[in-house]
Amino acid sequence: MFAMFLVVACSEKQLVPGQQSGVNIIKMEVFKTPTCGCCNKWVDHLKNEGFAVITKDRVSLDAIKEGYNIDPHYQSCHTGVVDGYVFEGHIPARLIRQFLDDIPEGALGLAVPGMPIGSPGMEMGERFDSYDVLLLKSDGTSEVFSHVDGPE
Repeated sequence: MFAMFLVVACSEKQLVPGQQSGVNIIKMEVFKTPTCGCCNKWVDHLKNEGFAVITKDRVSLDAIKEGYNIDPHYQSCHTGVVDGYVFEGHIPARLIRQFLDDIPEGALGLAVPGMPIGSPGMEMGERFDSYDVLLLKSDGTSEVFSHVDGPE
């Protein structure tokens, strides 16, 4: 007599496309306007890097930015939020992970003011403008968290 057994293994942890095994999934809410193409490209960048992103389209982002105390000179076209920390603008996914792995004391989040050419979501062929990713502090000040010299 021949017996056959089927063994099935289950896991709640699922990989998102682009995610490496053993990497924690970061769940982010992204507030953006419905017509912004570069915001959608940034969201795609995050998803490709293993983030779980929920987008929330708004006609105006003023109340969101004000509610999270994002000073106007740090603002960009979208705002991401993870566990109360803000990620304003076209920040590379690896730097968001780096921030969340070791959150500086007194941090509000990170920002890339404006829309630098070549940043994630702002790709324009071979063009690239180096830019700073700023650490926003809860006291209203900022400092350079990282300088980006090339495409991510």
